[in-house]
Amino acid sequence: MDAMPQVAATTTAKPGTGLRARPGPREGLWLGIVLALLSCLPFLVARHPQLTDYGSHLARYHVMLDGGQSPFLARYYEFTWLFRGNLGADLLVWPLARLFGLETAGWLIGLVIPPLTGLGLVAIEWQLRRRVGIGALLAFATIWSPAMGMGFYNFCLSLALALFAFAGWIRLEGRRLRWALFIPVGLLVWLCHASGWGILGVLVFGYEWSRRKGLPAFVAPWPLMLPLIPAILFAGETKGSLSYGDKPWTYKFAIFVQTLREQSIGLDIVTLGFLVLLILVSLGFRKIDGRLGWAALAFAVLSLVMPRHFGGGDYADYRLMAVTLTVGCLAMSWQAPRWLFWLAPLLFLVRLEFTTEAWYRNSRELDLALKALDLVPRGARIAGAVVVEPQAWTLNPFEHATSYATVRRDALVNSHFAVPGVHMLRLRPGVVDEPQKDFLDPSQRHIHWRGRSIDLEHFKPAGQADYLWYFGRLPPDRLPPGTKVIYATHKSFLARLANPPRGS
Repeated sequence: MDAMPQVAATTTAKPGTGLRARPGPREGLWLGIVLALLSCLPFLVARHPQLTDYGSHLARYHVMLDGGQSPFLARYYEFTWLFRGNLGADLLVWPLARLFGLETAGWLIGLVIPPLTGLGLVAIEWQLRRRVGIGALLAFATIWSPAMGMGFYNFCLSLALALFAFAGWIRLEGRRLRWALFIPVGLLVWLCHASGWGILGVLVFGYEWSRRKGLPAFVAPWPLMLPLIPAILFAGETKGSLSYGDKPWTYKFAIFVQTLREQSIGLDIVTLGFLVLLILVSLGFRKIDGRLGWAALAFAVLSLVMPRHFGGGDYADYRLMAVTLTVGCLAMSWQAPRWLFWLAPLLFLVRLEFTTEAWYRNSRELDLALKALDLVPRGARIAGAVVVEPQAWTLNPFEHATSYATVRRDALVNSHFAVPGVHMLRLRPGVVDEPQKDFLDPSQRHIHWRGRSIDLEHFKPAGQADYLWYFGRLPPDRLPPGTKVIYATHKSFLARLANPPRGS
């Protein structure tokens, strides 16, 4: 994968006028910008972001911003800041929530992430080749990856910033003080999420390796190393495990197949296969730009050797698979005729349409379900039960919907990410019976296999709550004795439990 020469001639050559002619540089630039702006369309049709983890992240922001003023939140939760590489949206939500309110702030942060990612792709392509080619347009199909669909705000924000930072690295090549600028840039990307910082480091290494193989390429990213200091100093504040899980190679194959998992199994797998095939064909025809190709290769290897659980986070390897595909597409250096150039975004646009339609439908369903909270007193104790169907392909946007009860009613809910030593949000000791894990994520998830009953009669969190809030495609077959449904929609209901009142 030798570095391809920069196509400086495209900045002055006059573009052809027919469909068989090559598109002009500005034509590609404007198309890339328009596609990047279009990528936020699902947020524009949905009042509530339909992201798997979003409700619990919003609840964490709510407790953080409240600062102990609510007597109910102060009774149930503790919040302790941890200086680490996973704070992007948490820091942004502070000023935005004061200006627009919490739920609008959370929506706004999500709204800008896909366009920022798309513009980052355009920026890299423009700095490398002074055009936006077919590879970058194909890479847009990877913006709505599972990391975005699951609501990994901090990671996705750091990825977008890493793309821009890498474009800046290319732009400032040969400038004497580039290193001084990238010391704070590296820290900023790390502060959003450590994985984005790692991605930036690999991109810089791959770029430099294509130009000067050997020790200088390993040394080149040194201006990005400042975050190693807080990472070492504050390592004792966070806990995490290194784990590949059961049957690691079966798991690795499964997440590879799901690299672009979104709304349609057929479309997502076809897109994956098509992009992988194009990258391999480009490699065979020596149409891979080594300035990005080496980084794509490194990401592919890392996605295989990285454990699933790393530093307290989940899916560390899964996130890198979509990044591998993104950078691999960017590395393709084909010069395509105009007709093929304008067809290249079709995969992205079709995938975007599927996502947008699903968000519109699911957001309306969530709107109806959230009306149940009008019947819940402030400070209530709620056991969320969300049916998860492993055989389903689409990501479940309701897995953490019950966390909205904390956001709107200062309630105690069992669906939060609140593991001591891992998360900044924690349950106060004594709030629930030990072990606390029985009232934290994933205690709200009820795994349902096709053909089996949905039995909640002995649902553990329900024994410590006043209400049961259920989300599922099918109604449960059994509920705790004495449960009385007081509000229901097509796919959810709120029920009063028959437990005796608990002392405060």
